[in-house]
Amino acid sequence: MPHRSIPLPGGRVRLARGASPWLVPAAVAAAAGLVKARKSAGWAAVAVPTTALAAGMLWFFRDPEREIGQGRVISPADGVVQSIMPWPDGRIRVAIFMSPLNVHVNRAPVAGTVASVEHIPGGYVPAFNKESENNERVVWRFDSELGDVEMIQIAGAVARRIVPYVPQGCKVEQGDRVGLIRFGSRVDVYLPEGIEPAVEVGQRTTAGVTRLDRD
Repeated sequence: MPHRSIPLPGGRVRLARGASPWLVPAAVAAAAGLVKARKSAGWAAVAVPTTALAAGMLWFFRDPEREIGQGRVISPADGVVQSIMPWPDGRIRVAIFMSPLNVHVNRAPVAGTVASVEHIPGGYVPAFNKESENNERVVWRFDSELGDVEMIQIAGAVARRIVPYVPQGCKVEQGDRVGLIRFGSRVDVYLPEGIEPAVEVGQRTTAGVTRLDRD
C-alpha cells in the first residue's frame, strides 16, 4: 500500500502505510453517522462518537516528514526512554515506550542492509510492563558500519499488529521508515559494544531525529 495523505485545514496530513484496516471503517462509520444526523436528530448520538473515533484514528496514524538527525545511532521511535540496561554481551539496550499519542511509524536507527526481519509470536501485556519482553514482536537486524545493530518492535496490550515496511536484504538509509506498530507499544535498540548512550531514562525521543549514542 502506498503512502497516502488527506487534505485538512492547514495542509495535507500524510498517513502511515498499514492504517487502512482501522482508518477506513472508522471514516465510513463517521460519514454515515453525519449524513443520517442531518435527517434525524436521533442519529447525532451516533455521529458524535464515530466522528471523534475517526479523528482520533487520523491523529494516531499520522506520519510526518522529518529532518533526519545526526549521530551513529538515532532513535527509531517517538516516545519516552523507559530503561537503559547493560546487556551480558557488552551491548546496551535502550527501551523506548510509545503511548497511543505518539507517532507509531518506526525508522531505521542506522544506515545499512536489513540482515533479517523475524516475527516472534507472544503475549500482549502492557508495553510498560517488564513481562512485555515476551510479547508479540518483530526483531530487526541491520548490517551497518557499526556492525550488527538490533532493533525490536514490541506489541502492547492494545497494539496487536506490527507491520514491517521493508524486507530482508533491503538497503536502508538512517531514518528511513521501516515499519508501523498499531497503538501503544515499545521499541528496543541495542547499542553495539563500546557505544555509550546519550539519552537518559525519562527523556523524550523523536524517531529519526534524537541521537542515542554519545560522541
